[in-house]
Amino acid sequence: MFYRNKIFITAVVILAVGGGYYAFHEYQKKEPQAPVAKAQGKGNPFGPGGGPTPVVALPAATGSVDVVMNGLGTATPLRTVTVRSRVDGELMRVLFEEGQLVKQGQLLAEIDPRSYQVALQQAQGQLARDQALLENARLDVERYQALFAQDSIARQQVDTQVSLVRQYEGAVRVDRSQIESAKLQLAYSRISAPISGRIGLRLVDPGNIVRSGDANGLVVITQLQPVAVLFTVPQDLLPSVLKRIQSGDEIAVEAWDRDQKARLAQGRLASADNQVDLQTGTVKLKAQFANDDGGLFPNQFVNVRMRLDTLRDAIVVPSAAVQRGAQGMFVYVVQPERTVALRNVKLGPLDGQRQAIAEGLAAGELVVTDGTDRLRAGAQVEIASARPEFKPPADKGSGKGKGRRSKDAG
Repeated sequence: MFYRNKIFITAVVILAVGGGYYAFHEYQKKEPQAPVAKAQGKGNPFGPGGGPTPVVALPAATGSVDVVMNGLGTATPLRTVTVRSRVDGELMRVLFEEGQLVKQGQLLAEIDPRSYQVALQQAQGQLARDQALLENARLDVERYQALFAQDSIARQQVDTQVSLVRQYEGAVRVDRSQIESAKLQLAYSRISAPISGRIGLRLVDPGNIVRSGDANGLVVITQLQPVAVLFTVPQDLLPSVLKRIQSGDEIAVEAWDRDQKARLAQGRLASADNQVDLQTGTVKLKAQFANDDGGLFPNQFVNVRMRLDTLRDAIVVPSAAVQRGAQGMFVYVVQPERTVALRNVKLGPLDGQRQAIAEGLAAGELVVTDGTDRLRAGAQVEIASARPEFKPPADKGSGKGKGRRSKDAG
């Protein structure tokens, strides 16, 4: 019984395998081969026997290229001042708004001046008293000298009176200096802006007692016009920078945003640091910008572009045409028979999207700028005016279904 069941199961398996093979073979006969042949034909550049590869190519041009040095920088105000009180007293009034632009000498706050006005009046009264004593002493000197001429008094009395006059003259000088000091303290009760710039957040409110020794002060003012940008460059480029500085030429510097898409300001190089940072191998440079439109803000991160020189009559290609390989930098050059050749080149300076070629390329030669990822030396190409778009072949099943629906509709 077991032997018969085994034979039966084996026969069923053989019939199932045979039926599946026959069905697959019949399906292969009915399946159209045209799309496969088309995929392997000349119309598809990805096939082994594909036709020309569509690419975008532009001729190498002759032009001027700026030698630009790039660096990372931070906008830094030329002056930052913490406004503090020089005298002690109650803060009576605050005459500025947070974030306001102020001018040098503009009144910012007032401290209770009454105690300093009293001190000034006391000094003025003391001066009047000592001036009266001085005047009386001078009159006595004249009397004593007349009596001494008549031999009525001793010489000692005259000398004593002359010394008393000098004593009162010294007292008058002290009184006058005290008056000036009292006036100065009274002037310090009115706090003015020491520089022009932008006011920060207020640190003290009216009604508080402020003192000259307070560390925080009343407010912070930062100068925005002009403003400086500190940036770093590699130490290998320092000789060329110092050469331009020593020649007296004005070196143009541009500040760009983080994405290097918008130019924020244009200025000039102001100075260079006197030493190289040993940890990074870079040198700090300072550029100065007028910043009339307020495009730069303190502690803002910027990308700096500094133009050191300009190359004339240089061979220029789009930067997208330059590729990197095992042998170095190269470009694909389109030959007259519409094939591409791999050409090793020596690069010059880069100016935005324009790459200067020092060696290996002549003006007018066509170089591939788009589609290089599908190329190799000797490949046949077709010049396109724009970036080629490759669409996948239409779905076979959907096409067949569409045909059936059309036929049924008919």
